[in-house]
Amino acid sequence: MNKNDDAFDVSVDDAFDFLSEEYATLFEGSDATAFQHPLWLDNIYRKLAPAAAAKPLIVVVRHRTNNALAAVFPMLRVRRGPMRVIEFADLRVSDYLSPVCSTATFTHLLQDQRACATLRQLLRPFDLLRIPKLLDARMPVENLLGAPHRSLMDMNAYATVLTAPFEQWQINALGKSYQKELAKKWRQIHKKGTLTFSCCDNGASVGEAMETMRKFRGPRFHEQGDGDLLQRPEYFDFYSSVALRGLGSFTRVYAMKMDGEVIATALGLVHRDALLVVMTAFDVAGYKSQSIGALTFESVAKDCIARGDRVLDFTIGDEPYKKQFGGQPTPMSAMTQAGSAAGSLALFALKQAPWIKQAAKRVTDFRPVRASTDTQ
Repeated sequence: MNKNDDAFDVSVDDAFDFLSEEYATLFEGSDATAFQHPLWLDNIYRKLAPAAAAKPLIVVVRHRTNNALAAVFPMLRVRRGPMRVIEFADLRVSDYLSPVCSTATFTHLLQDQRACATLRQLLRPFDLLRIPKLLDARMPVENLLGAPHRSLMDMNAYATVLTAPFEQWQINALGKSYQKELAKKWRQIHKKGTLTFSCCDNGASVGEAMETMRKFRGPRFHEQGDGDLLQRPEYFDFYSSVALRGLGSFTRVYAMKMDGEVIATALGLVHRDALLVVMTAFDVAGYKSQSIGALTFESVAKDCIARGDRVLDFTIGDEPYKKQFGGQPTPMSAMTQAGSAAGSLALFALKQAPWIKQAAKRVTDFRPVRASTDTQ
């Protein structure tokens, strides 16, 4: 018997408290991402899951010797058309998905054959098990679940390394020509009135920024045909709650104002010397010719550098502006496993001709990207 076999107890605890001290301790020592933060997951399960008729499937792993929390797999059971789908807690708001544990613990868990078998059994029954938005292979969940090898997604994540002083980062990331272009835009926008940029520091300013974000995003994303999550009450409640509850520690909400009126906003998550951009909105109608989105991101980068952050993470999506700000691509991967004949048929259809693929996507609702943060 492997020396690590029988080292863990695995169970389902659908009432697991993500705001508990033991989860906070686990998260701080884990290699999970900002999208597994206690506040983020607590809001997903309390606000979004009920609205989506998704049922919690929270797999908890504990050390057998002392019952200490070793890992958490935050998952959901969701109906996608006729399909019974198991997925990580995402519901279109998370960019990176990950088990909540350290890489070392994950490696030990893989060596515990009994624990692996129990975990796989607890997930059944399902038609499809899918985990997209995987950043790297340090924790190969496909091996843990006995699933096929993961495959590359058709999108990347982007992040730019921040260096002090701000002027040095501009040289490194933007290049001279783009620096000159943005300097021209700054001169133009300053002629329009009194311009300010700040990080919200109270509930009133956060509320104003979030309301403005919803107002700006609605018409813009309606024109693009996909709509905007922020227009749906449960999603507006989710983002607003996270923004307010995490203010000063986990979240930052930025607001650019012209003569006291908000003209641009950005919501970001703070995690390990990095700011992850989650959602932005701009008064494109009034300031498109001034590239207001680009000016907002430059202002965010300047504030991050002043705070000592080392990375500005633009998260998932291949929008061109990310490279303009020095963003380097990181490939994203996905793991999908069929658990029934219907699931196998759906996976087969997803790999076939484009029209079949689109039909299968409609049935399974495979839409991996959350709200866009594109700029102008």
